[in-house]
Order: sequence, then structure tokens, then C-alpha cells
Amino acid sequence: MKYVFVCGLHRSGTTLLAQKVGKLKDCAAFENTGVLMDEGQFLQDVYPIETVYGGVGKFGFSTQAHLTEDSPLLTPTNVSRLRQSWEVYWDRSKSIRVEKTPSNLLKTRFLQAAFPNAYFIVIKRHPVPVSLASQKWSQTPLHNLFEHWLRCHEIFDEDKKRLTRLYEISYGDFAKNPKKHLAEIANFIGTEFSDSLGGEVAEDYDQQYFDQWDQMLRSSRLKSYYRCVARMYEERFRTHGYSLAPLSFEPAFSLNGDKPTLRPLFYLGADICCVLWRAETRLRDASRPARHLCGRKVRSILHNLTVR
Repeated sequence: MKYVFVCGLHRSGTTLLAQKVGKLKDCAAFENTGVLMDEGQFLQDVYPIETVYGGVGKFGFSTQAHLTEDSPLLTPTNVSRLRQSWEVYWDRSKSIRVEKTPSNLLKTRFLQAAFPNAYFIVIKRHPVPVSLASQKWSQTPLHNLFEHWLRCHEIFDEDKKRLTRLYEISYGDFAKNPKKHLAEIANFIGTEFSDSLGGEVAEDYDQQYFDQWDQMLRSSRLKSYYRCVARMYEERFRTHGYSLAPLSFEPAFSLNGDKPTLRPLFYLGADICCVLWRAETRLRDASRPARHLCGRKVRSILHNLTVR
């Protein structure tokens, strides 16, 4: 048997990619399992799920979320239990098993030790779409989400040096030519690709987030904070081949008007806004009596403070 693990941060295209890989010849992916997004993490109890470490946009900050071949969880009993937990959800007539969990980006070495015949497909997406798309779940400041993106990929960049079988792809490249990359993946895992499986991937899907980012830098009430964050992280993201400068800014990345000395104040303000955002969400989801006691005006104030 071959085991193919599709990894990448949340909102990086892991679900779409895993679905397409699962349709390749002799491949079996999780389907209709009854758990969120058919992710393997929810079908086992050997290692903690990502929410234990904070969930989307946060789990990478926990050292315990990073599992390697040295993990005390890697025992013969646990390995057997993990295999059996997943085996019942795969089509046993297929010899290539496909599993997808975004946070497994930090568990590749652990999974390779547990499944010696493991293959890893890692998809990477621009930090702006990843962070903006996942912020509604994490409800954390943008600078924390940027830091989380960098931390997770920096950990993986070190881990991948020890991986035997790895195929890396960017979301942008996959969107431009899915058939080409699926054919390469089929060759990588030792199966066949049919043109009918390529399908279309929306190439301009990222553009809505880049347009939003442009607006945030230009006219948001918090534009000073966003420009400060962009300045802070631009150089670090460039080492990964990405830029935070919208094309509308000329010359490239000419974000002016913010002093580095104000950075702690901007970050504190963003932290406070997110605390209020989480409070407003909890109030909205609370029972009707609690909402009534809070009052419409109070909820409106909290909402306005946390809207870009």
C-alpha cells in the first residue's frame, strides 16, 4: 500500500487538491465520513486534533503540534491503531490511500515514520488570501496570522529535508494548469492520469483577497496598522517568493507614513479589536436573554469597532 498525505495551511487548497488526487486511478480518499471536511485528524485518537493547540491560524505556535519521528506517541501500538482508524474509511480495493489534514504540515516526519511507504503533497498559497480567508475562523489580528504562516512554513522547510518522497506545489501554479500538475502527481505516486480528471480551478479566486488587501491598505480606518504590518513582514515573505505590495502601489512597496516606533501601539489596538470581535461573536451566539440584556446599541458598538 502507498499512503499519500495532502498537507498545507487552511485555505491553501488542500481540500480541492485531495479530492482530485483521490480520483486518480487506484486512489482512495476519505469521502462521506461524517467529520468536518473529511479530514483524517478527526477519524483517529492517536494524536490531538489542531483545536487542542488553538485551531486555525494558531496551532503552529504550539511546540506540541510539531510531531517528528522522535515523538513518544510513535509506538507500535499507536501506529497500528492509527492505521486501523483510517483503514475502515478507505476503499480497500484501491492500493493508494489518500489522507488530507492541513495541520499535518507539521507532522510529516511523524507520519513518514508511521507509514514508511508515505508520499507527501504539500500545497502553498500566498499569505494574504490564506490569512484573510481564515481570519473569520481564528478571530486573531492579521500580524498574528502572518506570523503563523511564516512559522508553519519555516518548520516545514526544515522538516522536508528528512522526507523521502515529497511533491510541492503552489496554489497559483495549480490554478493555472491543474492538468499538468495532476499528471505530475500521478507520476510521482505511481499511477495514471486521465485528462477528464483535470477540471477547472478558478485562477482569479485569489484576486478578491488581493482587492480586499488593496482596500485595507488604502482606505480602511485601520490602514496605518495594515501598512505597518505590511512593512514588517514584506522582507520575510519575499524569501518565500511572495510580496505584500499590491500592484497598484508604485514603486513596488512604497508604503509610507508609519513610524516603526508606533508598531507596539498598532499591534495592541489590533489585539483589542479582536478581543471585542470575539466578544461580539459570543454575544451574538448566546441565548436570547443574554442578547436582550446586552442591548442592541452595545452590540452595534462592538460590531462597528471590529469591522474593517
